[in-house]
Amino acid sequence: MSVPQPAHTTAPFPVDVAGPAPRALTSLPDAPVVETRPWQRRLTHTALGVDVCAVVAVITVLLVVNAFHIYGRPLSLGLVVILPVAWVVALALGRAYEPRMLGTGAEEFRRLIASAFGLMVVIALLSFGLRLQVSRGLVVAALPCALVLDLVGRYAVRKWLHARRRAGACMRRVLLVGTSSWVDDVAGRMARTPHVGLQPVGCCLPEGPAVRGSGALPTYGDYDGIVEAVQNTGATVVAVSPSERMEPTALRRLAWDLEKHRAEIVVSPNLVDCVGPRIRIRPVDGLPLLEVEQPRLSGPHRILKSCIDRLLALSLLVLLAPLLVALAIAVRATSEGPALFRQPRIGAHGREFQLLKFRTMHTGAEQRIAELAAANESDGALFKMHRDPRVTRLGRWLRHHSLDELPQLINVLRGQMSVVGPRPPLPGEVSRYEPDVRRRLMVRPGLTGLWQVSGRSDLTWHESVRLDLFYVENWSLALDVMILWKTVPAVISGRGAY
Repeated sequence: MSVPQPAHTTAPFPVDVAGPAPRALTSLPDAPVVETRPWQRRLTHTALGVDVCAVVAVITVLLVVNAFHIYGRPLSLGLVVILPVAWVVALALGRAYEPRMLGTGAEEFRRLIASAFGLMVVIALLSFGLRLQVSRGLVVAALPCALVLDLVGRYAVRKWLHARRRAGACMRRVLLVGTSSWVDDVAGRMARTPHVGLQPVGCCLPEGPAVRGSGALPTYGDYDGIVEAVQNTGATVVAVSPSERMEPTALRRLAWDLEKHRAEIVVSPNLVDCVGPRIRIRPVDGLPLLEVEQPRLSGPHRILKSCIDRLLALSLLVLLAPLLVALAIAVRATSEGPALFRQPRIGAHGREFQLLKFRTMHTGAEQRIAELAAANESDGALFKMHRDPRVTRLGRWLRHHSLDELPQLINVLRGQMSVVGPRPPLPGEVSRYEPDVRRRLMVRPGLTGLWQVSGRSDLTWHESVRLDLFYVENWSLALDVMILWKTVPAVISGRGAY
């Protein structure tokens, strides 16, 4: 069977410098083998080296401490030799070296922590059961310290990998299989998040190589040509959207065919913005069903979040009190008007409250929105302008470093806001909300959130709404901690703050 030519020969994505270039659509071998990419082997070896260095560093410290008789029982030579090996074996058994897990998501760190604690439990049990003379400091202090060092090292490796991926290297080539609209949406998401390491290189559409836009991915035939498209693009991942033609039996057969080419298949469940703990697989007579739990928007989880919010807000207000006073004096001294600016915003369940900020604009700025409407750079209900003439010189600096937002800690203490949550909208914005967008009002707005760590004012209206809805649907304490962790570099860089 002849393979159809792609509709476009140039893809709008960076070339994978570490992978093979797509081959011409000529005769295909019967059973090609896609080799593991060199960058994947180097990444695994680097992770292994970091793990060994972490435990060796801790052992070295213990040897120095014991040499000066500062603390603990002397370490035996056998333990010094065996411990790094046991550390690596424990991580390997915990599947912490799988290439698909390295550099992506929290699963890599979860496996590291689980493997390390498993090793500590094994050492403690062997020491007790076999009456081995193992120093308590080894289990209580040394191994946890090795774990911390290992996590820091793995995080450094991840940041290096993300920088390489943003440059177009170390990518996994992806063939998208689905409708034209689904392919365009997924390709756009992958292009916006290059650190994930997925590079779309082509697609297969149910209608075949139909004429598409000039910026579209090259099309390699219909669903009957998926295997040939994998061979021609060098794809190692096939992302599939379920449809009438791609039903369970066809998916199973496709997975069997892709095994010969060492390409994995991933299936989009078509559950937008539902991830992580909310999704469970419940088998029914061999049929895997995806169970989607209700969002954690009430009950004990909400009470716990509220308590943590107020405790954190009170602590920060006390700690930052001198800075807040200095900024208030600076605002009053550099422009006419009060130091604090109060503005009505909409909180949880549509309740209005007065949001507090350091004033960054000249007085009467809100009355000038009408005359600046033509310069609005937003594509939605917001008003955004890079060089807003209403902003004072000090206000521009405060916005760049998000210092104008600090008085909102008082709103958090009052229970009107959370430390982490969706962006607090204006009443005028809410009046123009579509029904789906109103779901972002199910939780308290936040001092920071996914919108802030993802670009702030550089985001489009659609992207801002999508991030807020994602947060509402998937809230957890772990997600809040992740956002807070990313807030610090986002504030320092000032990206999207104007």
